[in-house]
Amino acid sequence: MAGDASGALRDKRQVRKPPRRITPDYLQRAAMHYLERYAAPAAQLRRVLERKVVLSCRHHGDEPGRFSSLLDEVVARCVASGLVDDRRFAEARAASLRRRGQSTRAVAAKLAAKGVTRDLATEASAAEPEDELAAARIAAKRKRIGPWRRPDRPFERQKEIAALARAGFSMTIARTVIDDGCGR
Repeated sequence: MAGDASGALRDKRQVRKPPRRITPDYLQRAAMHYLERYAAPAAQLRRVLERKVVLSCRHHGDEPGRFSSLLDEVVARCVASGLVDDRRFAEARAASLRRRGQSTRAVAAKLAAKGVTRDLATEASAAEPEDELAAARIAAKRKRIGPWRRPDRPFERQKEIAALARAGFSMTIARTVIDDGCGR
């Protein structure tokens, strides 16, 4: 009998509820729910809401294009209320990526992928040469190359410089980090 009960539970978990019909209230609540959990630029919020619209329209037989103006209104309301601020998002995300050892180029690319405008992404990812060098050191430490190489691994200077160059750091910075024995 215990097998029957667990089989019934598995069946209930596999069956998904049908998506709700799109209404202005539903989209606003969905936006609020998403923004409670994640910081996002306006373009990212719009993409999330568009996915919900497409899923609902596919199920209910509606045309997704009908809801374009409604999406614009919800996103504009979130921007006007201050819940969505592309500049604040870009600066916070850039600082976070920089602390993880991302190069200026990588930060700008990741911000652009999230929907931040190119100008804002460039501005937010801009860093002083010392900050770029510090990020390269963090990246080298994470990759265990340069001064942080394991003692049992052979020194392959070109490969290690290439790894940092692929991560978006300039050759000058990559050489400095790899050749710097006192960067620990």
